Amino acid sequence: MMKKKVMLGMSGGVDSSVAALLLLKAGYDVTGVTMRLRPDEYMAQSAAGGCCSLDDIDDARRVAYKLGIDHMVLNFTDIFETDVIDYFAAQYAAGLTPNPCIACNRYVKFDAMLQRATALDFDYIATGHYGIIEQNDAGRWLLKKAPTSKDQSYVLYSFTQEQLSRTLMPLGNYTKPQARAMAEEAGLPVAHKPDSQEICFVENNDYAGFIEHYTGTKAPAGNFIDESGKPLGRHLGITHYTIGQRKGLGVTFGKPMYVTKIDTLHNQITLGEEGSQYSSSLIAADLNFIPFDTLQSEMEITAKVRYQAQPAKAKLIPLGGGKVRVDFEEAQRAVTPGQAVVFYDGDLVVGGGTIQAE
Repeated sequence: MMKKKVMLGMSGGVDSSVAALLLLKAGYDVTGVTMRLRPDEYMAQSAAGGCCSLDDIDDARRVAYKLGIDHMVLNFTDIFETDVIDYFAAQYAAGLTPNPCIACNRYVKFDAMLQRATALDFDYIATGHYGIIEQNDAGRWLLKKAPTSKDQSYVLYSFTQEQLSRTLMPLGNYTKPQARAMAEEAGLPVAHKPDSQEICFVENNDYAGFIEHYTGTKAPAGNFIDESGKPLGRHLGITHYTIGQRKGLGVTFGKPMYVTKIDTLHNQITLGEEGSQYSSSLIAADLNFIPFDTLQSEMEITAKVRYQAQPAKAKLIPLGGGKVRVDFEEAQRAVTPGQAVVFYDGDLVVGGGTIQAE
């Protein structure tokens, strides 16, 4: 019986390296693929805890050699620049706060890579993400949270049925310490490599500086205003700020003040006092649902408005026109337009969408 062929995305980190180990133990024919994502001018950047650098390509190659599997580098810089970097810069310029990792998963890792795998006659793609893919009795593919603190389902909500049916995530039921222990036991050279923390194409989390360099445009300074429209001081340009921000405003008020609205039309940023950074509802669009194709009626769910947030009880309400409203039992901090909101029913990922500006 021929082994099923798997194209494994290998980032050079411990998770994807252990995924290779587990797939081999499960009897798959594994080929490691490192995706070259950054345009040339950013490829030399490498720092501890980063990702997608030249050093990471070398690390992935070393792991593949250690495990005795083939390794190749695929160039996805064009689609990454268009669907991730251009998107990131345009969203920030529009006063929104995008999540480029979600865009990368959606358009590159589980779309472009799957297309390439299909063209090369692979049966599956695989990654080192922490999530669980199952099929129910009706044949519908489902995504569930990993039962550990490392769960990454928040950044995976955009899966299609075809993508789920062709994707393997062997780390779903393991913890990160278990993954590191397996890597060490197998003698993998990345066993103690730090996790990726920052956006791979932005150095030192300097979003505004990156956008200015990338677009050649400096966001103009403007006014901070209070909720009544009274000027409070000057801001450095809207790309420097995000909803809920308190630190780094550049102006002191003698009390905590939070960014509550970014108005690109008038180049104004509204600040509010403690309590104003909370919202009891939101509107989301650009939706994707996993257990069903469309939301037909109201649904009791839990929802996360950011990766590190705890799921909060809410009601999911279809509005028509490709939008939903989420009404929370308890107001949520820093509900940020441009970010993802992800819906859960217990451990089941119902879907998600992009939080809309008012």
